[in-house]
Amino acid sequence: MSDNARAMVLASFIGDALALGPHWEYDPKILAQRFGPVTGYLKPLADSYHDGKNAGELTHYGDQTLVLLESLAARGGFDLDDFAARWRALFNGYSGYVDGATRMTLKIFDFGEGPTNSGSNSNDLAGAARVAPLVYALSGDLPQLVAAARAQTKMTHNHAQVIEAAEFFARAAWAILGGTKPEAALRLAGEAGYASAPIGQWLEMGLASADQDTVTAIAGFGQTCHIGEAMPGVIHLIARHGWDLSACLRENVMAGGDSAARGMLAGLIVGATVGLEGLPVAWMEGLAAKAAIEGDLQALAVA
Repeated sequence: MSDNARAMVLASFIGDALALGPHWEYDPKILAQRFGPVTGYLKPLADSYHDGKNAGELTHYGDQTLVLLESLAARGGFDLDDFAARWRALFNGYSGYVDGATRMTLKIFDFGEGPTNSGSNSNDLAGAARVAPLVYALSGDLPQLVAAARAQTKMTHNHAQVIEAAEFFARAAWAILGGTKPEAALRLAGEAGYASAPIGQWLEMGLASADQDTVTAIAGFGQTCHIGEAMPGVIHLIARHGWDLSACLRENVMAGGDSAARGMLAGLIVGATVGLEGLPVAWMEGLAAKAAIEGDLQALAVA
């Protein structure tokens, strides 16, 4: 598998880990006062949703994505039942934060539903943010990739717009790995046809904001987890910082709110664009899950 594909996965995890410390601080001024310019991994403060985690570790979004990567490596491809079993095991005694979508999905599983019917009705973009391992594993088969991206999202977020967002980002990353430039890849992915999500509207909003500074742009779109706010913010990050992963992920964190979900998807696209040489060495080496990620990627490469 290409270095750009490896970089895509690592950058998506880095985007999550970099956001861990300041995650869900919504006031950029307070964020800057408490954390300063974020240039590396930070341990969450005692009042954080992620208290107990250490610098360089993943949020609950990243932990779920790592489970998906582990499932892909173990099975040699996407197996929804295996992913579901590992996902449920992750949250059996999980010490990190458990969000509403996860709590509802666990309840639905406990009612006896399988992974095709277990998803919450959450419209949080985080459900679409786990796709990097799938793009890596299934880049040779676009229809299979699209189906897997939608299925893994639906397992936890049975919301049509979130499911379609997962398809959109999977298609865009796939196109970039094939040599398409970032904006062209986004536009190509946007042409796939989506029944529920106003992908074209979100795409144009994000692209049109490329000349704005990131804190201002994301404040204008909204900083929350909800897809209607978060999606244009991700597009902005790619449009403004599409060739500079460091600036992209730093500015994302400083914009506040749900920076982890935005960072995973921006990292996916920008990482695929810049390749391994574009990943800061300190971020690579400080990523707590680096060895596990690279081991699983290697297993998939020889599968």
